Amino acid sequence: MADGSAAALVIGGARSGKSREALRLASLLRRRPVMIATARITDGEMAARIARHRAERGPEWLTVEEPIDLPGVLAAEAAPDRVVVVDCLTLWLSNLMLDARDPAIEARRLCSSIEAAAGPVILVANEVGLGIVPDNALARAFRDEAGWLNQAVAARAGMVLFMAAGLPMVLKRPASGPWSRYP
Repeated sequence: MADGSAAALVIGGARSGKSREALRLASLLRRRPVMIATARITDGEMAARIARHRAERGPEWLTVEEPIDLPGVLAAEAAPDRVVVVDCLTLWLSNLMLDARDPAIEARRLCSSIEAAAGPVILVANEVGLGIVPDNALARAFRDEAGWLNQAVAARAGMVLFMAAGLPMVLKRPASGPWSRYP
């Protein structure tokens, strides 16, 4: 599995059903589920979102909260008897940029972790480049970095799904491996 083909990327807009589909994919593999959550609680609304996501997952999920060292935690948690869901890459990127980390270096570290993962990994990301061009430099830099990160992860993933209105569209599916039988 240490070639990235056991990775899946679920991408789409806000409220498109990405997280729900990632959980469904994880359940199909019938392995011990691990959630790596990248969100930081910054206000009451974010706390409510996190609580809602935890309730949706249920108690069988191990949750690891890591806003910065996603590559390190992914390497530590991926195992043949587990399925790891990362939710989400976009918040992770935001955390990196707010902490003045180099997104390109961290993206390369993440891609290496995905390729070396000892078990299946499902990564969730927002597609932020479908709208208007942002009016400020930071927002444009974020949009660009998110696009490059999504491209790098998609290139390494065995399967890529695009979610729209709760419906998955298969953009990439391998001929063999855990995702080849995806409905």
